[in-house]
Amino acid sequence: MAPRAAPSCRLVFCLLISAAALRPGLGWYTVNSAYGDTIIMPCRLDVPQNLMFGKWKYEKPDGSPVFIAFRSSTKKSVQYDDVPEYKDRLSLSENYTLSISNARIGDEKRFVCMLVTEDNVFEAPTIVKVFKQPSKPEIVSKAPFLETEQLTKLGDCISKDSYPDGNITWYRNGKVLQPFEGAVVIIFKKQMDPVTQLYTMTSSLEYKSTKADIQMPFTCSVTYYGPSGQKTINSEQAVFDIYYPTEQVTIQVVPPKNAIKEGDNITLKCLGNGNPPPEEFLFYLPGQPEGIRSSNAYTLTDVRRNATGDYKCSLIDTKSMIASTAITVHYLDLSLSPSGEVTKQIGDALPVSCTISASRNATVVWMKDNIRLRSSPSFSSLHYQDAGNYVCETALEEVEGLKKRESLTLIVEGKPQIKMTKKTDPSGLSKTIICHVEGFPKPAIQWTITGSGSVINQAKESPYINGRYYSKIIISPEENVTLTCTAENQLERTVNSLNVSAISIPEHDEADEISDENREKVNDQAKLIVGIVVGLLLAALVAGVVYWLYMKKSNFCSPYSLCFSSWKMPSKENPCKRRSPPLTASKHVNKDLGNLEENKKLEENNHKTEA
Repeated sequence: MAPRAAPSCRLVFCLLISAAALRPGLGWYTVNSAYGDTIIMPCRLDVPQNLMFGKWKYEKPDGSPVFIAFRSSTKKSVQYDDVPEYKDRLSLSENYTLSISNARIGDEKRFVCMLVTEDNVFEAPTIVKVFKQPSKPEIVSKAPFLETEQLTKLGDCISKDSYPDGNITWYRNGKVLQPFEGAVVIIFKKQMDPVTQLYTMTSSLEYKSTKADIQMPFTCSVTYYGPSGQKTINSEQAVFDIYYPTEQVTIQVVPPKNAIKEGDNITLKCLGNGNPPPEEFLFYLPGQPEGIRSSNAYTLTDVRRNATGDYKCSLIDTKSMIASTAITVHYLDLSLSPSGEVTKQIGDALPVSCTISASRNATVVWMKDNIRLRSSPSFSSLHYQDAGNYVCETALEEVEGLKKRESLTLIVEGKPQIKMTKKTDPSGLSKTIICHVEGFPKPAIQWTITGSGSVINQAKESPYINGRYYSKIIISPEENVTLTCTAENQLERTVNSLNVSAISIPEHDEADEISDENREKVNDQAKLIVGIVVGLLLAALVAGVVYWLYMKKSNFCSPYSLCFSSWKMPSKENPCKRRSPPLTASKHVNKDLGNLEENKKLEENNHKTEA
């Protein structure tokens, strides 16, 4: 055990301590530490050569010292005083730097480093500051909604475990909210935990909202001091549902009102622009003054054209706040006359009409056997090719799915008609006999031969098109034969025969052999010959008229002509000396037109005789 110092020494030691405490040049020194970190305090004194030992102490609020650590310079030993709050937390290095682990708020004191020699005591004070970062601020007790024009508590902003305490600020859309009477009320309070000495800050906000606050974010922040200075932590955003009264009512139609057709279901939706929106409305149907109470949707099923009209809806408690819309139920009617399956005889007339009645102009399309026609069909005299399946189709282009169609299946019947032709093979060894048949239903063809002859091959038939087809056979008759073609359908049986001479007798094809094409060529040639003859006659007539006019102008008569100017005897006024017997106009004209040069010479001779 170290020897105890004499009382005089203790007094000197105390004086030295007091002198060291007042030593100039060693001002206040502060160490900032974060809560829970290790506090490191250097001694800040130069170690003297004759150092005996070093000690650390802290001062109580009343100024009395509490020693906590000792280190001998000679024995190199370290001792820690029995101070409960620093048990197992202290560490004193060789250069007398003191470390305190797991910093607490209670460590915020004035610590003093003491270096003691035989004749002096040196001291260096250090102020320890401990900081605790608060928790991230959180908006709690949030209002479920904010109602316009009502001062409502929006919520509390809380930040816990701070040292020292901090300040809380409210923001709307990033801008600071300042207190404003009747619109913004902020109440701030703080509370310290007596055990941890940490602060909890709470700020309550009362706010009068408007429609401008819809979807606006509210936040709060805490500002505090840390080891490196002032810092701020922001909360998460909070968006509040803003309640406001309905100012306008609107009505909607599903499906869209320009596409409603007969048979559809119509749903009327009434909406108010308030929040929360109204849940019930009054619906007014066309012609009904009393409203029907319903939720915001009212459905009409299988509507007809008489449902066209104005539809309205209003608030239940404010009937003057009303909305209306006009609805047109589109319709399309088609009537085809005749329709279905119709059977007519060839050559009959058949009027066809497709009548359309619609809510607006409709397009009409005619189809025959799935081929579009350019115009509606009209039959003044039916032909076999007119038969087929006709469809009249109409649609409203603006209304999807509104189409109508009716069909007419036209059957054109006719008794069998036969025409027979024959052709001789260029070799002269065979003849082709053709039986052309027209009729509907399709007639069956049967051949019979009267006389001797051989059938070179069996009858061949062409395709049956537009009520016509033919059957042909090739024969080599050794003598004159008669071929009979019989055509029969459900309407009638028709027979036609053709005489065919033997192949050894040269013959020309009878008139029946001439095909339609050849007959047309012969007709064209006859017309050409008649035209040429008529042209020549017209030219002769014109020449005669010209000559007659010439003779009348010259008052000339000849033995072969008459004076065209007069039928009297010759006189001084009339130079004609004699009168030839009258000729017929045609004979006279023919002679005169026969040779104009000869007539000129006869005229000269007549003048010489008179002289």
